[in-house]
Amino acid sequence: MTATRPARFPDDVVGTYRDAGLWGRRTIAEEFHAVAVAHPDHDAVVAAEGRLTYAELDARTDRLAVGLADLGLEPGDPVIVQVTNRLETVVAWYALLKAGLVPVATLAAHRGHEIAHISRAVGARAHLVEADTRGADLVAFAHDQARDHPTMRHVLVLGDLPAAELDPDAARERVAGIQRGIDPDDVAVFQLSGGTTGVPKLIPRLHAEYWYNARAYAAVLGWTAADRVGHLIPIVHNAGIVCGVHAPHSVGATLVLTDHDLDTAMPLLVAEGTTSVLFGHVHYRAPAHPHYDELAATLRVVLLSGAKVSEELFAATGRGGARVGQLFGMAEGMFLVTPLDASPELRRTTVGVPISPLDEIRVLEPGTEEEVPDGEVGELCCRGPYTLRGYFGEDRPQAFTSEGFYRTGDLAAVRLLDGHRALSVEGRIKDLINRGGEKINAEEVELLLLSHPRVVEVALVAMPDPRLGERGCAFVVGDGAPLTLDDVREHLRALDVAKYKWPERVEVVPSLARTKVGKLDKKAMAAEITETLRSEGVVP
Repeated sequence: MTATRPARFPDDVVGTYRDAGLWGRRTIAEEFHAVAVAHPDHDAVVAAEGRLTYAELDARTDRLAVGLADLGLEPGDPVIVQVTNRLETVVAWYALLKAGLVPVATLAAHRGHEIAHISRAVGARAHLVEADTRGADLVAFAHDQARDHPTMRHVLVLGDLPAAELDPDAARERVAGIQRGIDPDDVAVFQLSGGTTGVPKLIPRLHAEYWYNARAYAAVLGWTAADRVGHLIPIVHNAGIVCGVHAPHSVGATLVLTDHDLDTAMPLLVAEGTTSVLFGHVHYRAPAHPHYDELAATLRVVLLSGAKVSEELFAATGRGGARVGQLFGMAEGMFLVTPLDASPELRRTTVGVPISPLDEIRVLEPGTEEEVPDGEVGELCCRGPYTLRGYFGEDRPQAFTSEGFYRTGDLAAVRLLDGHRALSVEGRIKDLINRGGEKINAEEVELLLLSHPRVVEVALVAMPDPRLGERGCAFVVGDGAPLTLDDVREHLRALDVAKYKWPERVEVVPSLARTKVGKLDKKAMAAEITETLRSEGVVP
């Protein structure tokens, strides 16, 4: 068994969460099996490739789990997961968990710069990829990454996983035996942080707390087995797994899985009578789609996530009568959701309230542990029954207060509305660019660009974008020789950096803007590029 360092939840805190009925005593695989037994004939997942009932998904993933075990993979072995939104992705997810393996949730867009670090950090034993993806041969990429990798043993391909030739009862007993050896407080999954320095940090999610995260989300939205939950954003993301896979499956509901393209998504969402949907910023134009009124006829809940939401968008998405709110969440844990009975003011001015009664929020003066008064802006810090207590492999938890509150790096304020302590998000301390939900760490990209022989100084800032919310713009001081956007992109391509991190505009300047005390003035640079884009008619 591969050792996975446990997250640091104190024993007394774990006891509190269990006594309150939040953390269970089963693994995620066991929780899913129990739901499948209760709802065998309900659709568990529907996608363009087909559909599976709970009974079908349960039996199929049992056989695949045994097949993975028969390859020599052992409980606790980490597996890099690099796939897209497909029916087989959900099948593979549960098969890995049933085999006792630990999925490491990466993006299909990640490349060698990210994957090599992540895979070696966890000691990955296998790499699950998808064949025939657009723009990249992930199978060849995985084999290339496995070369000279000290722990990698298998490249697995989605849709071609080994299935044991066993009758259902025998496969079920093998899986049950594997699960009996796993503690519900063991690491179940590694998610990735948005990153504050360098490549993403690894977030250990535990069986009991991760399933509770999903149950709490489903409960806040009032989901039942009758719900059909549409999901368009990447499924092997924290929001994808919690909101799209585990949450509907925690109540016996149906996941309607599609990709991000609205022309592809809308017909399936409409045909399946979708009752609840999560739209990321790239889907904020959904109400203008020709099929939206058909979808709105069955929608009961719409959540919007990724950027500030206008009252016009609230009205447009809810024009069929659905309750519309916001979701603000992070892979480290904390979820805030607009209460379904919220007033227009709470809905418009905040991102909602925590989803668990034992979630704890503090807004602190940045860099201190001093709380600011309600209504004033400070750093959002949180802890609770599904928020991590430490990143994997970090002995000194610098991102936490002395009392174990996670420092999110987001600026927020408490607003007292409708009897709730709701949170408004006012910006961020972390130097991140939110490109359609994917977080780009500016410092990481800047360090990579500084290795270009013609780059003397560089600052990466967010520039507004109507579709994605933000894109990266690199302000560059060069050595006097010509330097173009193509030059910068070719440099990052050679370093095998994920494409979504590449700057999408380069401004070559004689010097970088600085404050009076000599620090980089990224606010001034962001304002400058915003004004330039307005003059070009790119943004209003």
